[in-house]
Amino acid sequence: MPDSENENIEIKCLVEAIYQKYGYDFREYAWDSLKRRVMAILKEQKIKNISQMQHRIIYDKAFFLLLLSNLTVNVTQMFRNPSFYRKLRKNIFPRFKEYPFIKIWIAGCSTGEEAYSIAITLKEEGLYKKSQIYATDISIPVLEKAKQGIFPVGMMKDYTNNYREGGGKKSFSEYYTAKYDHTILDKTLRDNITFADHNLATDSSFGVMDIICCRNVFIYFTRSLQSHVLKLFNESLNHGGILCMGSQESIMFIEDAVDYFEELSSTESIYIKK
Repeated sequence: MPDSENENIEIKCLVEAIYQKYGYDFREYAWDSLKRRVMAILKEQKIKNISQMQHRIIYDKAFFLLLLSNLTVNVTQMFRNPSFYRKLRKNIFPRFKEYPFIKIWIAGCSTGEEAYSIAITLKEEGLYKKSQIYATDISIPVLEKAKQGIFPVGMMKDYTNNYREGGGKKSFSEYYTAKYDHTILDKTLRDNITFADHNLATDSSFGVMDIICCRNVFIYFTRSLQSHVLKLFNESLNHGGILCMGSQESIMFIEDAVDYFEELSSTESIYIKK
C-alpha cells in the first residue's frame, strides 16, 4: 500500500480518536487542509509517525491542546477586508438603530481581532452600549489569547490602514496603549464581549442572535458540514437577522440555503434571514 494511503488511514484514525476522546469533530473538515496541517505538526514536533501522535493525544492532554491550536486555522487581523466594515457601517448597523438591544455572534473568532474590530465599529456608530458580542472558537488556548487583547506592535501599521479604509472615524491609536513590543487594547472594548468555546460541528445554538459573523471559516469545511452549520445559523438568527460570511464564501450553493436566506451583498457575502 502506498505511503500516502497509509497516511490517510492514520489521519482518519487520529481524527476519530480526537472526537472519541475530547469531542472535537474534525471529521468533516476539508481533507487537503487538514492533512497539510497534521503533516506540518508531525514535522515540527519531530514525531516519528501519525500513529505515535495519536497515542500522545490520547494520553497527554497538554499535547492535545497544542495540537488543537495548530489544527484550527488562526489567520486573522483587525479590520480584515476593510470593505466589509464599510458595508457594516453604511448598510447593516443602521438597520439596528432602533433596536433596544443587539446580540452578535462571531463564530470562529480566533485570537479576537474581528471581535475587537466590530466592537470599535459599534462604538463609533453609537451602538456598542446596547450590544452584546459573543465571540466563540473551538480552541481554548486561542480564546485565552483573545481575552487578553494584546497584539504585536508591528501589526499596528497594517491595522491602522485597515481601520482607515474600513471607515474609521478617529485615530486608531486612541484604542490601544503601546508597551515595549506589544500593544494593549482599551479594556472598555471587552466590556460587552463574552469569549466562549463552541464547536460548530457538534454544539447546538446557545441563543437567538441579530447578527452572526462567520468569516473565512466555511472554506475549511466539507459541503455536508457547511450544510449542518448553516442550519445551526438559521436556528440561531431572529427573522430579518444578518449572516456575514467571508468575501470568497458563498452559501447559495449549499443545500437549503435559498430557503433560509436572501443575499444582501454578493461582494461581501452578507445575507438576511427570510
